[in-house]
Amino acid sequence: MLDFNLAQVFIQFAVLLFSLTIHEMAHAWTADRLGDPTARLLGRVSFNPLVHADLIGTVLFPLIALIGNVPLLGWAKPVPVNIHRLQHPRRDYVLVAAAGPASNLALAVLSAFTLAALPVSPVVLGEANVSAPLASFLSLAVQLNILLAVFNMLPIPPLDGGNVLSGLLPPRFASLLNQVRPYGFMVLYALILTDGFYYLVLRPSMFLRSWLP
Repeated sequence: MLDFNLAQVFIQFAVLLFSLTIHEMAHAWTADRLGDPTARLLGRVSFNPLVHADLIGTVLFPLIALIGNVPLLGWAKPVPVNIHRLQHPRRDYVLVAAAGPASNLALAVLSAFTLAALPVSPVVLGEANVSAPLASFLSLAVQLNILLAVFNMLPIPPLDGGNVLSGLLPPRFASLLNQVRPYGFMVLYALILTDGFYYLVLRPSMFLRSWLP
């Protein structure tokens, strides 16, 4: 039982680390393509998880979530963006912010179709079922990436959804929304600890999952 739990923890952590890496790299790559090389010059356009990992958000918080059997979420180091170097600052910042959740949705779709096409290896006595670990990885990748995409698109600064909404609103209203930024994590913790997380994140995630094979 202990070995099984450790294996599951390892797979879940690996999926989270990979998903967060792609998420942050998508931000960095999009910013670079739209005129701001800041993140690229810092090495953030990379598949190397070490350049994106945050001790609290990528390691400690997810481990506590796994041990406490609560929804697995985490975050990596934010990608620095110099808005003034973007070609069209307000529009492009919306695209940079949306790139992270979009990459998670793309990963979820890719993982779902790969899982659907995965041949199931026959279980023969004395032989390992080589497809089981991969199927477990892909299944978790679908669920976790949908969860990350929905969670990050909540219109609450400093989440990506808050940044997208800020860029879409008229400057006056965007300024009012940004005043929430210092208290954003308090709002998020309140959601996680109440039914708000279920209605705003889990239910939309389950709906999106139902559309995939």
